[in-house]
Amino acid sequence: QVQLVESGGGLVQPGGSLRPSCSASGSVFDILDMGWYRQAPGKQRELVASITRDGITRYLDSVEDRFTISRDNAKNTVYLQMDSLKLEDTAVYYCNADIISWGQTKARNYWGQGTQVTVSS
Repeated sequence: QVQLVESGGGLVQPGGSLRPSCSASGSVFDILDMGWYRQAPGKQRELVASITRDGITRYLDSVEDRFTISRDNAKNTVYLQMDSLKLEDTAVYYCNADIISWGQTKARNYWGQGTQVTVSS
C-alpha cells in the first residue's frame, strides 16, 4: 500500500507565506512526476505546479513568480513554497504522484487527502 500524506496548510494573511509538504510512504520503489493541485469552492481542480524526477518544473501562470515546487527524492517528499499569497490562492491543495510500488513495473497515480490553505485578512 502507498499513501501520500500532506501537511503544512493553514491560515495566512495576504502577502504571507506557507510551505506545505507531502510525503509518500508504504511500498514505494520509485516516484516519477510529483505535483500539487488545488480546488477552490465551486471551481474545478487545477494543476498548480509539477516536478519530474530529474527536477524539471512547470507552473500555473498565476503562481509562477510566487510559488516554488521542490522535492527530496531520498525522503520521498515534495514541497510547495508559497510566497506573496493572495486571496484567490485560497483552496484545498492536493498532492499527486506517479509511484511505482515494489514488485510492480508500472506507475500508478496517487492523491493525498488535501490540505486547506486559507488566505484572509
